[in-house]
Amino acid sequence: MFAYSSRGVWIRAAAIADGAIFRRVSRLDKIWGDGITPKAIWQMVRAAAKRTDIKNLAPHDLRRTCARLCHLAAGELEQIQFLLGHASVQTTERYLGCKQRLSQAVNDNLGLEDA
Repeated sequence: MFAYSSRGVWIRAAAIADGAIFRRVSRLDKIWGDGITPKAIWQMVRAAAKRTDIKNLAPHDLRRTCARLCHLAAGELEQIQFLLGHASVQTTERYLGCKQRLSQAVNDNLGLEDA
């Protein structure tokens, strides 16, 4: 995976001006199509899972894991929503299994106590 700061350098070096970053490449190294297909993603995930002896791994498992790791790393819910392509932040909350912890409410630590 490329570091965030080198992303633009990699995109320029790959001559990607627009469209999908991951693209199909023919055996003659020619880019074709609009991007990789869902079937191709399934095949890559299945092959990687087999190499690592992971049973029953699907691309959606990786999507969900990525979202949860972003959330655990204090990622903003709206950014995770954007990453997942959810229209509603409530969908993202359900997807992540977010629950309000009333015993540790975030607004309890605003520092607005009476003097």
